[in-house]
Amino acid sequence: MQTDNLLKQISFIKEIDKLKYIQRKTKLFNSDRPENDAEHSWHLAMMTIVLAEHSDKPIDVLKVLKMVLIHDIVEIDAGDTFIYDSEKNHTNTDEELAAAKRIFGLLPTEQAEEFIAIWEEFEESMTDEAKFAKSMDRFEPLLQNTSNNGGTWAEFNVPYQKVYEKKKAIKHGSTAIWNYAENLINESVVRGILKK
Repeated sequence: MQTDNLLKQISFIKEIDKLKYIQRKTKLFNSDRPENDAEHSWHLAMMTIVLAEHSDKPIDVLKVLKMVLIHDIVEIDAGDTFIYDSEKNHTNTDEELAAAKRIFGLLPTEQAEEFIAIWEEFEESMTDEAKFAKSMDRFEPLLQNTSNNGGTWAEFNVPYQKVYEKKKAIKHGSTAIWNYAENLINESVVRGILKK
């Protein structure tokens, strides 16, 4: 049984290497190179460790780390949907759930069930851990775009109100980080890198 589990786990580990090839629209800080999903997930994990003290509620940091590390794995099958896409909704889809079941299904049953449950919890954003994980997910691209003179906001002509609406999810996990983020959004208008 242990050998069978190991083989399944290694199969999963090989499969998720594909995450490194999923390109996001956002660029690395002060760069014109697109970030990939693996880099994004790693960065969110580091942000979680560094910024956990700013969560409005006590959180299980390990659970948040699991969320931010696995939340985009479904994009191996479903692809990355740009948060400001006007044609395709950025929320959980049947396509993403099918991807979660296939990819996490490579793992031994108990781990597969845990990962699917964690992925679903992140998507539903109801628990304190999910709210903080979502805060990290929305905060990182904001930092990237402000470092890149508007980045994807300028590239795709995204207006202030749309940015504000998408980013205000940050406040559900951390008032302190939201206050900082809201300030950055408003400063971006003043700097001329985000259109009002």
